[in-house]
Amino acid sequence: MRRLLITGISGFLGWNLSQIAKGQWQVFGTYLSHPVEIEGVKTFKLDLRDFRGLRKVFKEIMPDAVIHTAGITNLNYCQTHRMETQRINVDASINIACLCADHGIPCVFTSTDCVFDGLNPPYKEDDPVCPVNHYGEQKVMAEKGMLRYYPDVTICRMPLMFGVPGPVASSFIQPMIRAMREGRELRLFTDEFRTPVSGETAARGLLLAIEKVRGIIHLGGIERISRYDFGVLLCHTLGIRDARLIACKQRDLPMPAPRPPDISLDSSKAFSLGYNPLPLSEELKRTIERLG
Repeated sequence: MRRLLITGISGFLGWNLSQIAKGQWQVFGTYLSHPVEIEGVKTFKLDLRDFRGLRKVFKEIMPDAVIHTAGITNLNYCQTHRMETQRINVDASINIACLCADHGIPCVFTSTDCVFDGLNPPYKEDDPVCPVNHYGEQKVMAEKGMLRYYPDVTICRMPLMFGVPGPVASSFIQPMIRAMREGRELRLFTDEFRTPVSGETAARGLLLAIEKVRGIIHLGGIERISRYDFGVLLCHTLGIRDARLIACKQRDLPMPAPRPPDISLDSSKAFSLGYNPLPLSEELKRTIERLG
């Protein structure tokens, strides 16, 4: 069985990916701060900023492919800790691409829809990037650096993701669900639009990308939706009629990192290759059923 190395396996996407991949691959996963045990998966602590340690792992595992999901994704933290986060979001990513190039194996990198400024959606793979925050800038730097050193790298730009949480990390809908069930106010933007998918769907897209994609691909969902309307749909799926959803604008909640208004992805290229997100109502229904 082929060997797959997943970085950041304790994270939300990494954990969801491991659940899908372990039926097809012998899976190995790295974590840094949050140890995690996953049945059928060998996990180990590794600081991806340590190039010697990273190179040693490649030599010992001899992976047949790598999916690099690790990173610091908190937009506000990246905005206020630029140099610290750049070491993991940019430098480590380029080092991983270089090692994959040395070994001649597929390398899949999880980038973001935040590489765009949100003014000309929906975005295709060849549209010019223009990030409005440091996190988006770091992902652009990583994309360019990885492609420079390894032209066969696969760059998967990921959308907003939700779903079943792992042992350590959850998605953005978990606090939303708690607030709704507890009757607390939930402020949601009416002027921020995305093309969300479940973590399970995203994981299947990444595994598809290993086999079929080199270069840049978008793995967004099939529906464009605002944060507020997503909340309304989630309420309906949960059967909650009296949730206290408060519609607001981005300007109403000042944050360190600016947010682009509409970074909806055009993922028709991925759809043509077999990537098949469900309608959001179905994605949410399946998620809620799995949450119990």
